[in-house]
Amino acid sequence: MTLLTPVEAPPSLTEQAVTALRREILTTRLMPGETLSEAVAAQLLGLGKAPVRAALARLAEEGLVQAVPRRGWIVSLVTIRDIHEVFDLRLILEPEAARRAAGRVDAEALRRLDSVCACGYRPEDQDSTHAFLDANKAFHVAVAELSGNNRMARQVDRLLDESTRMLTLGLRARDRTGEMAHEHHELIEALALGRAEDAASIMRQQVTASRAMVLEALTAPHSPTVI
Repeated sequence: MTLLTPVEAPPSLTEQAVTALRREILTTRLMPGETLSEAVAAQLLGLGKAPVRAALARLAEEGLVQAVPRRGWIVSLVTIRDIHEVFDLRLILEPEAARRAAGRVDAEALRRLDSVCACGYRPEDQDSTHAFLDANKAFHVAVAELSGNNRMARQVDRLLDESTRMLTLGLRARDRTGEMAHEHHELIEALALGRAEDAASIMRQQVTASRAMVLEALTAPHSPTVI
């Protein structure tokens, strides 16, 4: 008798709309403060208004959009408070994750991390920026997963989604991708050799430097933030 493998149900129209709109917001193709109507969003995604309306409600719960009477929806601003809250939490969780991950890296995981570091980046190419930040997120989530604490890894994953939009805006002011890749390589070495305190220190330095880059960009004149 042949056993049938369960087929995963395709995502609903609402889930498709949530995924697509979240991506547009996190990559800043929809900029902070930009007004978005349900009709325009439906046309952008090629979907009906009902799933788009439900998706926008979901994204409002995540804090990515806000409903505005008689104007539709507005993409939430990135505030200075947002930056500090997100990076404060990253500084609590990620150095500890790196400390716990030290010595737990096997050859396959090490190659995975190294391939993430090698992601190409061209400042003038928006898609390249997004690809680099996707790879950066994958790197940090991989380290968190190696900590052995699944809840910590899930929290890091969520925080990195929030910081992706901040980093996208920050990289427009200063290209720090070369430094980030170098820090990744240093961290991989510390993890592979089981140097727990070095791994935690390198992670702390990287997150701190990324926050400084974001703050520099988003406190500049005409930046889409609320201070």
